Amino acid sequence: MADVLHFELVSPEKLLRSGDVYMVVVPGTEGDFGVLPGHAPLVSTIRPGAIQVFPTSMNDVPERIFIDGGFAEVGPNGLTILAESATPVGEIDVEATARALATARETLRAASGDALTAAEARVARFEAMQAVAVN
Repeated sequence: MADVLHFELVSPEKLLRSGDVYMVVVPGTEGDFGVLPGHAPLVSTIRPGAIQVFPTSMNDVPERIFIDGGFAEVGPNGLTILAESATPVGEIDVEATARALATARETLRAASGDALTAAEARVARFEAMQAVAVN
């Protein structure tokens, strides 16, 4: 078993992060899961939330990055996260997120049909972003 986990974070635009880390905690749709070196192969969808990247040990302060959904794959080469979008938690504008959430909730109240599903997803995204930013 390797002593480090190779981790890559990829968005549609670019490779955001690539390197060796101790552990990554991922917000899977079925619950959070941690990936350490030697983890069994796994594919999971990701819900909106923050990944936590521990650079060298569990004692590190983790780097927190908000992910707006996507997929995680653990394989022989490590962990790859394909994210719809990714923002370091420290860069989230709490006030702008609160305004966007209020607008999304108003849109949801008026939505129906196919627009309802999109409106629900938008509210869930901004609720997750707000929760991550204030904690």
